[in-house]
Amino acid sequence: MEASPPKTVSKVVESVKKPKIPPPETEKAIWTRINVILAFWAVVLLMGIPAWLYTTMIYRADLPLQEMMDWAEGKVCRPVFPLRLSVEADSIPIPEAQNLVRITQHALDDLNDFSAHHLRLLLSDSEKRNGTQSEGREQTDSEPVESILGKSEDIALSIRFRPESGISAPRADLHAYAPVLDIFYPPTQMPSASSTSSPLASFVANELQSIYTEEQASLAYLLTANNAPSQKTKILSQEFNDMLARRNTRSFKYASTYHLTFSLFTPSYVPNDWEIRSALKSYMTPLLESLSSISNFTVDSQVQLYAEMPPSMREPELDSSRKAWTMRKEDLSGFINAAEWPLSPSIGAGPTINFILYVASEERRPLLVAENGKSSWLVPQWGGMQIFNPSTSKTPAVLTKDDLRPAMHKFSEHLMSLLGVPVTPKSFPLRLSTLTRVRSAQLMFSASSTMGALARLTKTLPSIEIPDSVAKNTAETLIRLEHACRDLKDGKFHSALENARMAEAHAEKAFFEPSMVGQVYFPEEHKVAVYLPLLGPVAVPLVMAAIKEIRAYRERYQAAGAVVVAAVGP
Repeated sequence: MEASPPKTVSKVVESVKKPKIPPPETEKAIWTRINVILAFWAVVLLMGIPAWLYTTMIYRADLPLQEMMDWAEGKVCRPVFPLRLSVEADSIPIPEAQNLVRITQHALDDLNDFSAHHLRLLLSDSEKRNGTQSEGREQTDSEPVESILGKSEDIALSIRFRPESGISAPRADLHAYAPVLDIFYPPTQMPSASSTSSPLASFVANELQSIYTEEQASLAYLLTANNAPSQKTKILSQEFNDMLARRNTRSFKYASTYHLTFSLFTPSYVPNDWEIRSALKSYMTPLLESLSSISNFTVDSQVQLYAEMPPSMREPELDSSRKAWTMRKEDLSGFINAAEWPLSPSIGAGPTINFILYVASEERRPLLVAENGKSSWLVPQWGGMQIFNPSTSKTPAVLTKDDLRPAMHKFSEHLMSLLGVPVTPKSFPLRLSTLTRVRSAQLMFSASSTMGALARLTKTLPSIEIPDSVAKNTAETLIRLEHACRDLKDGKFHSALENARMAEAHAEKAFFEPSMVGQVYFPEEHKVAVYLPLLGPVAVPLVMAAIKEIRAYRERYQAAGAVVVAAVGP
């Protein structure tokens, strides 16, 4: 028989086969662990996630999106341009003057095919004669048109009737430097107080219609291009469409300030000076002062010696019939040597308009354009060029004010073309008034379009930030647009231009807000890429601990159920 193992060995084997089972967890320990896990989750849910959402939240100020879209679609304001024309007829009896204004107004209304632009005749001294004071009042349907006269600055044109014996037909004389139209008529053509028509009234109506033909065409072209609603749309001829399209192509976009740079370039060491200050004061300053109601201007000048034409340009050719050197029209675009000539593209806040006076060399003089024989040309949306051909064989060392007179006159024409000043009528104040109305409408449409673009951007990109500055500029834009629209309806065109200018400025600030523009290129996917490596290591222990505790709870629940079943029995 084999000997039995010692008792100590059997005890060791028994202890190895049956490991010690830890004592059961007390209920207090279980609840302690559950409370710890719940505390962590409470911190995450009640503090961590709200703090994360708050710190990563994109602030979006409230914008009146529907109102902005209504402005962009032209539903809020229908631009109208009522022009008040003062009629001075001191030599005509009151009843006949009133009837003349009335039938002339009817003739004007019959000729007008563009309801957004209408002329209103006002008898200037009817209030004084009738002893009424209607200044500042608006016209009503039951009130005669000749009994209302606005403020003098709201009068677009003064019409003066002057009887003249010895003439058989009326004639008109429009002043070149004043908004005054003189009508000279034979006394026999003055209609009586009971007349319903008159050749004189028809003549005046046709004359006024011809004066404002280009303005009506410009406004109709502008309204059509911007899809602005109008009760009656003017149909433009192809000639007018082409002319207005060319004007828009060559003219600068409106700016409150333009910078004018006058440059003298010479291929040699002479001339080395020019009397530019006195020339600008005599020939350019009056024009700039007249345009100051529309835009401001800053001026500087420079002289560049040994300025050669670019080598890539074709050499001028000698025209024996003209006894002049000529350049082809297709070569003019390469005349400016931008690589060597010091021409700054932008100085200051506003756009720069360049005016270059180039002195032809003594070997190639005179230097002209082959196609038209001229010595100047316009560069669209850039400036003007003028070739200076001295009358003497030797180039003067200094260009005097008289030498610069033709160039300054040509630069003045170029400036008006680049600013979009209309060509007709011959009265310069009327042309400036037309430019004021056109620019007012352009700025209103531009600001309204910017508001629409901002509204669409806000709807399309919900993750983009909208700071308070955008909301403030948007509100200011809408207020200024309302004021500009009301000023247009009231015939206060200078005030309308100022409000439209400020509306455009605030709209640009709102749309090109730096913080908002940068947010466009930060989509939601970037947030996931940034925060996932940070939140992942934190979330995994919390989730695993919660899963483990749920499993333990299920096991305890099942064990408790088995004990109950065993105690009850089958």
